[in-house]
Amino acid sequence: MAIKAIIIDDERLARNELKKLLQNHNEIEVIEEAANVDDGIEKIETLHPDLIFLDIQMPGKTGFDLLAEVEKSPKVIFTTAYDEYAIKAFEVNALDYLLKPIEPKRLSDAIQKLQAELIKESMGIANGNRGPLTENDQVFVKDGERCWFVKLNEIRLFESVGNYAKVFFGPNKPLILKSLNALEERLDDRIFFRANRKHIINLRWIEKIEPYFNGGLLLDLKGGEKIEVSRRQTVKFKEMMSL
Repeated sequence: MAIKAIIIDDERLARNELKKLLQNHNEIEVIEEAANVDDGIEKIETLHPDLIFLDIQMPGKTGFDLLAEVEKSPKVIFTTAYDEYAIKAFEVNALDYLLKPIEPKRLSDAIQKLQAELIKESMGIANGNRGPLTENDQVFVKDGERCWFVKLNEIRLFESVGNYAKVFFGPNKPLILKSLNALEERLDDRIFFRANRKHIINLRWIEKIEPYFNGGLLLDLKGGEKIEVSRRQTVKFKEMMSL
Protein backbone atom coordinates (compact mmCIF):
# COMPACT_ATOMS: atom_id res chain seq x y z
CA MET A 1 0.00 0.00 0.00
CA ALA A 2 1.56 3.25 -1.14
CA ILE A 3 1.90 6.08 1.38
CA LYS A 4 0.54 9.23 -0.24
CA ALA A 5 2.73 12.25 0.40
CA ILE A 6 2.72 15.99 -0.29
CA ILE A 7 5.94 18.01 -0.26
CA ILE A 8 5.53 21.55 1.07
CA ASP A 9 8.58 23.75 0.58
CA ASP A 10 9.00 27.22 -0.93
CA GLU A 11 12.19 26.22 -2.78
CA ARG A 12 11.62 24.40 -6.03
CA LEU A 13 15.13 22.96 -5.98
CA ALA A 14 14.57 21.47 -2.53
CA ARG A 15 11.28 19.91 -3.67
CA ASN A 16 12.92 18.40 -6.77
CA GLU A 17 15.86 17.11 -4.75
CA LEU A 18 13.52 15.37 -2.28
CA LYS A 19 11.39 13.91 -5.09
CA LYS A 20 14.55 12.51 -6.64
CA LEU A 21 15.58 10.87 -3.35
CA LEU A 22 12.07 9.47 -2.92
CA GLN A 23 12.29 7.66 -6.27
CA ASN A 24 14.27 5.01 -4.39
CA HIS A 25 11.31 4.48 -2.06
CA ASN A 26 8.48 2.82 -3.96
CA GLU A 27 6.34 2.84 -0.83
CA ILE A 28 6.06 6.66 -0.95
CA GLU A 29 3.92 8.18 -3.71
CA VAL A 30 4.28 11.96 -4.03
CA ILE A 31 0.81 13.04 -5.08
CA GLU A 32 1.28 16.82 -4.97
CA GLU A 33 3.57 19.62 -3.92
CA ALA A 34 3.02 23.14 -2.60
CA ALA A 35 5.26 26.20 -2.39
CA ASN A 36 3.56 27.94 0.52
CA VAL A 37 1.39 27.31 3.55
CA ASP A 38 -2.01 28.36 2.19
CA ASP A 39 -1.57 26.24 -0.90
CA GLY A 40 -0.35 23.39 1.32
CA ILE A 41 -3.41 23.57 3.58
CA GLU A 42 -5.75 23.54 0.59
CA LYS A 43 -4.04 20.46 -0.86
CA ILE A 44 -4.01 18.63 2.49
CA GLU A 45 -7.73 19.26 2.95
CA THR A 46 -8.62 18.21 -0.60
CA LEU A 47 -6.30 15.22 -1.01
CA HIS A 48 -5.95 13.87 2.57
CA PRO A 49 -2.34 12.67 2.26
CA ASP A 50 -0.94 10.14 4.74
CA LEU A 51 2.25 12.14 5.09
CA ILE A 52 3.62 15.63 4.52
CA PHE A 53 7.24 16.62 4.12
CA LEU A 54 7.11 20.08 5.61
CA ASP A 55 9.65 22.88 5.44
CA ILE A 56 9.69 24.96 8.62
CA GLN A 57 10.91 28.33 7.37
CA MET A 58 8.84 29.68 4.50
CA PRO A 59 8.07 33.31 3.62
CA GLY A 60 4.84 34.57 5.18
CA LYS A 61 3.68 31.61 7.24
CA THR A 62 5.88 28.86 8.67
CA GLY A 63 5.39 25.11 8.69
CA PHE A 64 4.23 25.46 12.30
CA ASP A 65 1.49 27.88 11.21
CA LEU A 66 0.30 25.28 8.72
CA LEU A 67 0.01 22.63 11.43
CA ALA A 68 -1.89 25.02 13.66
CA GLU A 69 -4.45 25.58 10.90
CA VAL A 70 -5.19 22.07 9.64
CA GLU A 71 -7.97 20.21 11.44
CA LYS A 72 -6.10 16.94 11.92
CA SER A 73 -2.49 16.77 11.00
CA PRO A 74 -1.29 13.97 8.71
CA LYS A 75 2.02 12.35 9.63
CA VAL A 76 4.74 15.00 9.44
CA ILE A 77 8.41 14.79 8.59
CA PHE A 78 9.95 18.24 8.97
CA THR A 79 12.65 19.42 6.61
CA THR A 80 14.83 22.31 7.75
CA ALA A 81 18.16 23.92 7.06
CA TYR A 82 18.69 24.89 10.71
CA ASP A 83 19.52 22.32 13.32
CA GLU A 84 19.13 24.43 16.45
CA TYR A 85 15.95 26.01 15.07
CA ALA A 86 14.34 22.62 14.68
CA ILE A 87 15.25 21.45 18.14
CA LYS A 88 14.42 24.68 19.94
CA ALA A 89 11.26 25.62 18.14
CA PHE A 90 9.24 22.60 19.07
CA GLU A 91 9.41 20.75 22.35
CA VAL A 92 8.37 17.81 20.40
CA ASN A 93 8.05 14.21 19.48
CA ALA A 94 7.27 14.83 15.83
CA LEU A 95 7.66 11.83 13.57
CA ASP A 96 11.08 13.07 12.50
CA TYR A 97 12.93 15.96 11.02
CA LEU A 98 15.50 15.96 8.27
CA LEU A 99 18.30 18.48 7.97
CA LYS A 100 18.91 19.93 4.53
CA PRO A 101 20.71 18.91 2.45
CA ILE A 102 18.85 15.67 3.14
CA GLU A 103 21.00 12.55 3.44
CA PRO A 104 19.56 9.41 1.79
CA LYS A 105 20.33 7.34 4.91
CA ARG A 106 18.42 9.74 7.19
CA LEU A 107 15.50 9.75 4.78
CA SER A 108 15.41 5.93 4.81
CA ASP A 109 15.42 5.92 8.61
CA ALA A 110 12.56 8.41 8.75
CA ILE A 111 10.51 6.35 6.28
CA GLN A 112 11.16 3.17 8.25
CA LYS A 113 10.00 4.91 11.42
CA LEU A 114 6.87 6.07 9.59
CA GLN A 115 6.09 2.56 8.37
CA ALA A 116 6.47 1.12 11.86
CA GLU A 117 4.05 3.79 13.11
CA LEU A 118 1.52 3.00 10.36
CA ILE A 119 1.71 -0.75 11.05
CA LYS A 120 1.04 -0.10 14.75
CA GLU A 121 -1.96 2.02 13.83
CA SER A 122 -3.40 -0.51 11.42
CA MET A 123 -3.23 -3.08 14.20
CA GLY A 124 -5.24 -0.71 16.32
CA ILE A 125 -2.47 -0.02 18.85
CA ALA A 126 -2.56 3.67 18.09
CA ASN A 127 -5.63 5.64 17.13
CA GLY A 128 -6.28 6.05 13.41
CA ASN A 129 -7.99 9.07 11.87
CA ARG A 130 -11.48 8.14 12.92
CA GLY A 131 -13.34 8.33 16.16
CA PRO A 132 -12.43 10.44 19.14
CA LEU A 133 -8.92 11.55 19.91
CA THR A 134 -7.57 9.18 22.54
CA GLU A 135 -5.41 10.25 25.45
CA ASN A 136 -2.31 8.98 23.64
CA ASP A 137 -2.94 11.09 20.57
CA GLN A 138 -0.92 14.23 20.26
CA VAL A 139 -2.19 17.61 19.20
CA PHE A 140 -0.15 20.44 17.78
CA VAL A 141 -0.26 23.65 19.80
CA LYS A 142 1.34 26.90 18.71
CA ASP A 143 1.59 30.09 20.73
CA GLY A 144 3.57 32.93 19.18
CA GLU A 145 7.02 31.54 18.49
CA ARG A 146 6.63 28.47 20.68
CA CYS A 147 5.22 25.17 19.49
CA TRP A 148 4.47 21.85 21.10
CA PHE A 149 3.15 18.44 20.20
CA VAL A 150 1.25 17.63 23.40
CA LYS A 151 -0.16 14.25 24.35
CA LEU A 152 -3.75 14.66 25.41
CA ASN A 153 -3.15 12.87 28.71
CA GLU A 154 -0.84 15.76 29.69
CA ILE A 155 -3.61 18.32 29.21
CA ARG A 156 -5.56 18.86 32.41
CA LEU A 157 -7.96 21.59 31.33
CA PHE A 158 -9.43 23.45 28.34
CA GLU A 159 -10.92 26.87 29.07
CA SER A 160 -13.12 28.82 26.68
CA VAL A 161 -11.88 32.31 25.73
CA GLY A 162 -14.24 33.60 23.03
CA ASN A 163 -13.53 31.62 19.83
CA TYR A 164 -10.34 30.28 21.34
CA ALA A 165 -9.58 27.67 23.97
CA LYS A 166 -6.81 28.01 26.52
CA VAL A 167 -4.92 24.71 26.90
CA PHE A 168 -3.43 23.94 30.33
CA PHE A 169 -0.44 21.54 30.38
CA GLY A 170 2.61 21.77 32.63
CA PRO A 171 3.26 25.47 33.28
CA ASN A 172 1.93 26.39 29.82
CA LYS A 173 -1.43 27.92 28.89
CA PRO A 174 -1.34 28.69 25.16
CA LEU A 175 -4.47 29.56 23.17
CA ILE A 176 -5.70 27.53 20.21
CA LEU A 177 -8.27 28.64 17.66
CA LYS A 178 -10.92 26.04 18.53
CA SER A 179 -14.20 26.41 20.33
CA LEU A 180 -14.95 24.29 23.37
CA ASN A 181 -17.88 22.71 21.52
CA ALA A 182 -15.63 21.64 18.64
CA LEU A 183 -13.14 20.18 21.12
CA GLU A 184 -15.85 18.37 23.03
CA GLU A 185 -16.93 16.59 19.84
CA ARG A 186 -13.40 15.29 19.21
CA LEU A 187 -12.31 14.36 22.74
CA ASP A 188 -12.88 11.01 24.41
CA ASP A 189 -15.75 11.63 26.84
CA ARG A 190 -14.55 8.89 29.18
CA ILE A 191 -11.56 11.06 30.00
CA PHE A 192 -12.56 14.62 29.17
CA PHE A 193 -15.63 16.02 30.90
CA ARG A 194 -17.52 19.23 30.18
CA ALA A 195 -17.75 20.66 33.70
CA ASN A 196 -19.59 23.85 32.74
CA ARG A 197 -19.97 26.27 29.83
CA LYS A 198 -16.37 27.42 30.07
CA HIS A 199 -14.37 24.33 31.03
CA ILE A 200 -13.53 20.80 29.86
CA ILE A 201 -11.45 18.91 32.43
CA ASN A 202 -9.31 15.80 32.25
CA LEU A 203 -10.85 13.46 34.87
CA ARG A 204 -7.44 11.92 35.60
CA TRP A 205 -6.19 15.26 36.91
CA ILE A 206 -8.81 15.66 39.66
CA GLU A 207 -7.31 15.82 43.13
CA LYS A 208 -10.31 16.67 45.29
CA ILE A 209 -14.10 16.90 44.95
CA GLU A 210 -16.20 19.12 47.25
CA PRO A 211 -19.90 20.00 47.37
CA TYR A 212 -20.59 23.54 46.16
CA PHE A 213 -23.43 26.10 45.80
CA ASN A 214 -26.82 25.08 44.41
CA GLY A 215 -26.08 21.37 44.37
CA GLY A 216 -23.00 21.78 42.17
CA LEU A 217 -19.47 20.52 42.88
CA LEU A 218 -16.04 22.13 43.14
CA LEU A 219 -13.08 20.20 41.71
CA ASP A 220 -9.45 20.81 42.64
CA LEU A 221 -7.11 19.85 39.80
CA LYS A 222 -3.53 18.73 40.36
CA GLY A 223 -2.35 21.87 38.58
CA GLY A 224 -3.93 24.02 41.31
CA GLU A 225 -7.01 25.14 39.35
CA LYS A 226 -10.45 25.06 41.01
CA ILE A 227 -13.28 24.28 38.60
CA GLU A 228 -16.97 24.43 39.31
CA VAL A 229 -19.23 21.68 37.96
CA SER A 230 -22.61 23.17 37.04
CA ARG A 231 -25.66 21.70 38.70
CA ARG A 232 -26.80 20.13 35.45
CA GLN A 233 -23.42 18.48 34.83
CA THR A 234 -23.09 17.35 38.47
CA VAL A 235 -25.74 14.67 37.95
CA LYS A 236 -23.83 13.35 34.94
CA PHE A 237 -20.51 13.63 36.76
CA LYS A 238 -21.73 11.64 39.77
CA GLU A 239 -23.05 8.90 37.48
CA MET A 240 -19.75 8.72 35.62
CA MET A 241 -17.66 8.64 38.76
CA SER A 242 -20.21 6.37 40.50
CA LEU A 243 -20.41 8.82 43.43
